[in-house]
Formats: sequence, C-alpha cells, structure tokens
Amino acid sequence: MPDAVLTLNAGSSSLKFALYETGPVLACIATGAVENIGAAPHLRIHAGGAIALEHRWPDHAPLTHEDLLGTVLEWVEAHLGADRLIACGHRIVHGGSRFSAPTRLTAAVLAGLEALIPLAPLHQPHNLAAVRAVMALRPALPQIASFDTAFHHTMPVAAQRLPLPRHFYDEGVRRYGFHGLSYEYIASRLPGVAPHLARGRVIVAHLGNGASLCAMAAGRSVDTSMGFTALEGLMMGTRTGAMDPGVLLYLLQSCGFTPETLSSLLYTQSGLLGVSGISADVRALLADPRPQAAEALALFSNTAARHIAGLTASLGGLDGLVFTAGIGENAPAIRAAICARLGWLGIGLSPEANAANAPCISTPRSGVEVRVIPTSEEAMIAAHCLSVLGEGGNANGIETGRPMAHN
Repeated sequence: MPDAVLTLNAGSSSLKFALYETGPVLACIATGAVENIGAAPHLRIHAGGAIALEHRWPDHAPLTHEDLLGTVLEWVEAHLGADRLIACGHRIVHGGSRFSAPTRLTAAVLAGLEALIPLAPLHQPHNLAAVRAVMALRPALPQIASFDTAFHHTMPVAAQRLPLPRHFYDEGVRRYGFHGLSYEYIASRLPGVAPHLARGRVIVAHLGNGASLCAMAAGRSVDTSMGFTALEGLMMGTRTGAMDPGVLLYLLQSCGFTPETLSSLLYTQSGLLGVSGISADVRALLADPRPQAAEALALFSNTAARHIAGLTASLGGLDGLVFTAGIGENAPAIRAAICARLGWLGIGLSPEANAANAPCISTPRSGVEVRVIPTSEEAMIAAHCLSVLGEGGNANGIETGRPMAHN
C-alpha cells in the first residue's frame, strides 16, 4: 500500500474523517465519523465495503478531541501497517483575508486562525480543537489547513464589499463566502464531465443542512450567496439565511433577546426546522403530509430560485446549473421545484432524468444545462495536502468513489 493522507472535518458534535492512499491517483480507502460528541460518542469506521471498527463510549463521557482522535489515529496506523501516514488535512471554515491557499499548520498559523473565531463562532473553535489534538498526539505529523473561504478570493471587490463605511472593509468586515472546498471540487470536475460549462457561466448549488450558491465564470468564483458569516443567503436546515436587519433590531430592542439568544435563534432554531416546526431534514419534510412541511419546502425552493436569479445577473447570463451536496444530489423534488421557478431562464428539466438522479437532468432543448455532480470536500483536502507537501495532487487525479457527503 502506498503512503496515505488523513482528512478531518471537526464539528461541535461530530468528527468526520477519510483516509486516502497516494499513488497514480488519490483513492479513498476508509471513512469514518464520531457522532454525538458530548452526549454518547459513537465511532464507526468503514473500509473495504464493510464496518472495520465500531465503538461506543458511555453517555456523557468527558472526552476531548484528543481522546477521540487518539483512537482514530491508532486504527489508521494499524490499518496502514508498514506504510506511512504522511499528512493530516483539516477543513478550516474561515481563513479571513490572509489565508487564500492551503497552508501548513504551525503554532503561528494556528494563532492567526484563532483570531478569526469571532467570524465563525460555531465552526472555527472545533476545527482548531482537532488541529491542537493532532499536534499533541503526533507532533511530527505535517498538518495542512484547507479553507472554505479561499475559493472566493477571486471575487471582484464589488462582490466582497458590504454597504458600510469604508473602514469596516479594511477591518475585515466583508463578504468572504463559504463551501469553497465543495465549489473547488466541482470546478475541478467540470472539465472532465462538461468542458463547455467549465469555460462558461455556471451556478453551483451546494444544498445540504448548510446551503449556498456560487457563481463561476470559467471555473472561478465571481459571486456567492454566503457572506461575512455562514448565516447569509439561502434558507438552510436550522439557519435563517438572509434577513431584514430591522427584524434583528426588533428582536433585540423589543423582544428581550440578547446577542447569545439571538445567535441561537438564527443558527439553530430557524430555517426548515423553525418554519415547519417538524424537522430540519428535507427527507422527513417530503414524507410529511402536514401543510407546515410543504410551506417550509416551498420557502426553501423559492429562496434558492431567487438567489440563483440574482447570481445570474452577476454572471451576465447562465450556461449551466449544477446541484450538489446532500439535498442537491438526492432530492429530485427540491431540484424540480427550484427549476420550475426558473423556467423564464430557459431551464427545461427532464422529469425522468431528474427522478433517476442522472448526471444531466435537463432536456436537450433546455437553454441552461442542468447537472447533478457529487461533491467531495475530503478529496479536495487530500489533494491540497499533497500540493503543499510538494507531491502533486489535484482533484482530477482522484478516484470518484466518495467517502461521504457533507452538508
């Protein structure tokens, strides 16, 4: 077996990972996750088409990322045998204005990323906790940061600025955009599956529990729906998306909300969950006959269509629309509802191809080509690791068997 790269995506209650072997192409050889961190941690690792390891810890076991990652690293090294683990790559949600490319993690870089925690308070602390844990467990192992914001550094200034006094922009209050690893992966796949779209004007819809859009011209980000935080833009599973700032002022000034309770409302109690009062899961809402479920899904689809229309203006037209991530790849009804609202753009959807999750779901006469392309943030992180280490690596040299779909 060749050398290997481990990718980590650490959240507040979960830790997802994938193991890639290097060689002529990067190939995913194992995936896994620790779920329910802080409650009843549950580790499951898949390799060779089967469950390779499963372990449960007692409820409310006082486990840190270091404790959990120690178990993962021990399994990885035993699985590799005499072969080397040459790097550990991390998804880091926010790179700010400084980090625009994959970066080797050092104590100085880590300090710079910790300063960005106020810009991504729900994600950054957990991303960095995993970095510190690996530093403590395997101090000699190179660690590489891949940033969700980096892909959007190509946006023009007009797409980065907020309508605030100029000094705020200089202080870092600007539109950054997120889900960049997913968009970079899709941009790398387009030349192989649709070369004409790779050269053209494309909107990629990353629709999952977290959802956003990216407008690409010739594979480069020119605009996106998320902005200063991962709260802006589309309605999501539990997040509001774009809101009238006056509503936030009203909640603070007249309804007794504090910054902390308002943050909880906007990030964890709203979106599909809040509107339906049932679930944040599109699958559950599609199966539920109650009108609240239908209302939430209609709002989700309408919001997505409205933002796609806006990004079409940023591109000056539209050649292709790509759906990806958990909902985008697996919910034909949502894709159909969004495209039905965009018929004026010339979009014509094939019901049969859409129902089958076919790679191309538009009709031959559609004025906009509509595709479904599975994403892999993990594969992008692994490729970044090899690039930083000077061993090559790009998304076109990755086997398309995907480890897992992230939202």
